[in-house]
Amino acid sequence: MDEPIQGRRSTQSDPPHGLPHEVLWTERRFAVHRVQLPLRGGQREPRALLVHPGAVVMLALLDEERVVLIRNHRWTVDRVLLELPAGTCEPDEPPIEGAARELMEETGYRADRIEALPGFWAAPGTSTEWMHVFEATELSWVGQALEADERIEPVILNQSQIRQALQSGEIADAKSIAVLSRWLIGRESTPL
Repeated sequence: MDEPIQGRRSTQSDPPHGLPHEVLWTERRFAVHRVQLPLRGGQREPRALLVHPGAVVMLALLDEERVVLIRNHRWTVDRVLLELPAGTCEPDEPPIEGAARELMEETGYRADRIEALPGFWAAPGTSTEWMHVFEATELSWVGQALEADERIEPVILNQSQIRQALQSGEIADAKSIAVLSRWLIGRESTPL
C-alpha cells in the first residue's frame, strides 16, 4: 500500500496559505484568523479560518471483530458522544506518539502495534485541521489516565453493533463515522 496522504501541521503563527490575514484570537493550541479571500474580478472577501495543529484518531482493535470506542462528554455540544478515541496534536510531538498517548489516556489500553492509515481534512471549508488516523492492535489494559476536564468511559463494540450504531445515528461525530465506515468497507472487500 502506498504511504497515506498526510496533511500539513499548522501552528498559530502559520500564515494561512500566504493570503493576507490578521490574527483575531489565539489560545494554547488554536488561532482564528480573518483571511482576505480573493474573488473573481480582483476583489477580496473576509473569511474566518480556524488554524488547528491537527489531531489523531485511533481505530483500536481488540481482535478482528471488536473495537474500543469511548463515551465522551463533549461540552461544546452538551452531549455524551459514542466515538473513537482522539486528541489534538501537541507541539513537536510526532502524531504516532500522540496517538499512543491519547489511546492510553482515554481508553486505558496500550497498543504494542500502531500503523498509520489514510488521514483526512476534518472541516476544510473553515479549518486547517488534518486528522491523522492510526490502527492500534495488540492491546493490553493498563488503566485510564484522564485529564481533569475529561469524562470518558471505554466501550467495546463488535462489528454488528458498530453497523447498528452508525445506521441509527448513535455514532454522530464525523471522524468516527469516516474511520469506522472505511474500516467496515475494507472488511467487506477482504475475503474471510
